[in-house]
Amino acid sequence: MPLDPSLARAVGWFRSQPQMVERCGDVIRQSFDEVFDGQRTGRYRLNQLSPVEKTHIGTRVEIRIQDEFSLQRGRRMDYLVDGQEVDAKWSIRSRGWMIPREAVGELCLCMTADDDHSAFSVGIVRADDANLRTSANQDKKRQFNDEGMAAMAWLANPGVLPENLLLHLSKDARSAILNHDLSGQQRVNQLFRRVHNRVVRREVVLTVARQHDGPKRVRDARKALQPEGIIVLGHQGSHPRIAEGLRIAAPPKGSWIAARVVRAEPDDPDSVVIANEPWRLATPDDPACAGPLNYR
Repeated sequence: MPLDPSLARAVGWFRSQPQMVERCGDVIRQSFDEVFDGQRTGRYRLNQLSPVEKTHIGTRVEIRIQDEFSLQRGRRMDYLVDGQEVDAKWSIRSRGWMIPREAVGELCLCMTADDDHSAFSVGIVRADDANLRTSANQDKKRQFNDEGMAAMAWLANPGVLPENLLLHLSKDARSAILNHDLSGQQRVNQLFRRVHNRVVRREVVLTVARQHDGPKRVRDARKALQPEGIIVLGHQGSHPRIAEGLRIAAPPKGSWIAARVVRAEPDDPDSVVIANEPWRLATPDDPACAGPLNYR
């Protein structure tokens, strides 16, 4: 395969960006969530969107990638990447990218994601005639052939897409959490009552609460769940230390993690001091007991 200096420069630039793969995953996650608009609609999965709304995901991804990596607009294509013209291409399914006539011969940043499997892919390829199928759709757009897919320079394949928590819960748990007969506060309480040791993003809380002050509902959930021994940790104060001591994930900014705890022996190696007392993660066999009152 002949050397393509422009492709190499664009690929090299992306690969040089700090935490590039994680940032791409965050952009795609945010784009899904913006179109779901869970706070207003309660939606959390693709089949709840109209065909027009699904196309908006690609628009959001294109805009957010440009902003995330501070890319200039291209003269012909969407971006300038280290001086190279690059067109943004999104598809909800792998190999589904459609190349219009004006993009033939150009570099394409091809992106896709699978929310069901928490995975995404990003690659760059030149959309030469030799890399495209001969047949086109009614809009004269063409897809990549096997040679085009083989020529793809992958930046992430696959990358880990931040989890769509509501999508991946059991049907029973999800139904209990999203019960419309409950108030927003009661739904948030159910979320942290049923989902333990898993990071809960802000967007999940907003979708469950269906209120503007969703994060306040988390603070109130701490009080409601304390008699059941359930603590809800965030990213501030002593919470990262407590999460580390309990050997669960420390939630990043704007997210939370819940766990049920019981009192521990002072010399228990799996315990952590919370509010001046040793606590450990509860096992299914541990009877419920009230949790610590203050763990800021």
